Formats: sequence, structure tokens, C-alpha cells
Amino acid sequence: MNGSINILDLVVHASLPVKLVLLILVIFSFTSWVIIFRKKAMLDASTRDADDFEERFWSGVDLAALFREVSNRGADAGGLAAVFESGFREFVRQRQRGSGEDRRAVLEASERAMRVVGTREVEKLEHNIEYLANVGSISTYVGLFGTVWGIMVAFQGLGTLKQATIATVAPGISEALVATAMGLFAAIPAVWAYNRYSTRLERITLRYETFQEEFSSVLQRQMHAEQPVAPAPGRAEARAR
Repeated sequence: MNGSINILDLVVHASLPVKLVLLILVIFSFTSWVIIFRKKAMLDASTRDADDFEERFWSGVDLAALFREVSNRGADAGGLAAVFESGFREFVRQRQRGSGEDRRAVLEASERAMRVVGTREVEKLEHNIEYLANVGSISTYVGLFGTVWGIMVAFQGLGTLKQATIATVAPGISEALVATAMGLFAAIPAVWAYNRYSTRLERITLRYETFQEEFSSVLQRQMHAEQPVAPAPGRAEARAR
């Protein structure tokens, strides 16, 4: 059809600045899609691992046995498993150092260790998320710059013509508008992915924080259970009172 649009032909005949803008937008789009697919795999794996670990944790397994199981996994232990390992390791370390009598200090040390590891785990998941936000913010403006430049070149070319018609202006404007279309093509998926993944990250972060509070409560109950019961006062002590 004569009315069909040949995008490749428009790009080939575009001016050099417009071609550079299109190249930048193609790079933005390609890297965004790479990050989108990788981040989806990371978030899916993190959610799946959290589900499996919480099911194991609340199944009534012995904490020491679970700690050994997680420790044997080494670097493969991440997410909630890493948070649990850091908290329980610090808990045991404080008890072995003779801080068992000060239960508040033991729990605070364990909570600090979990917060540090939890923050690191969230930072791993957040890596490159801001790139999607940047692409979504500036791609449309980069494309608009290419369009404006292309239209300027098209109108400058009209100055050499004695008679200007739509037929003479249309090709140059069409070439310029390709930059705007490419900017939208790069921006829309990046913005959608950023909003989607930011929401999932907030849920995972809240899940980590909730687990830290629940695990602290478990450790506190364990310390109370291990607290020795004071002997009942004898008759002589009772009379002295």
C-alpha cells in the first residue's frame, strides 16, 4: 500500500542528530527490558524463598537445627533465611559471652543484626530499580528533542523552495515524529515496571520487618522459658519479713 509507513526508511533518511537520539532511546529500551526481566526473576525467587522459609520456620522445627541447616547453605542463603541466621547467630553469641542475664541487651543485639542484614537484602533487590525510573522520566523528553530538531531541519529545507506544500513537509515531519514514538516506546514499559516492582519491594520489605518482630518475640519467649524460677522463701525468711 502507498499509504503504509516504512519506519526503517524514515530512520535511514533522518538527520544525524535524530539518528543519535534514536540510538540513545534504543539503548535505553534494551537495557530497561534486560533489567525488567532480571528483576522479575529476582523478585519471584525472593518471594518463593520467603514462602518456603516461613513454612519451614513455623513448622515447629528446632531453631538450632534450622540455624545449622541455613548455615550449611552458605552464600545461597538469602532473604528471610539470611535475616534469621544473623539474628540467631548474634543471639547465641551474646548468650555465650555471658550477656544472658541482660535479656534486653541480648534481644537488642539480635534485632540490630537482623536489621542490618534485612537492609542489605532489600538493597540487593532494589539495585537498578532507579534506572527504570530515570528511563521513564527522560525518554519522552529525549524523543521530544529529536522531534523538535527534525522539524527544525524540515522547515529549514523549505526555505530553498519557491512553493511549499504538505507533500514536501510531510516526510521531514514524519522522520522527526519517529523520535517521539521511540521515546514513548522506551518510557512506558519502564514506568510500568518501576511502579510494579516498587510495590512488590514494599511488600517484601514489610515482610522482612514483620518476620524480625515475630522472631524477636520467639527469642524473648525462649529466654523467659529458660529463666530459672526463684525458690520459695523458707519459714525463717518469711518471719524475718
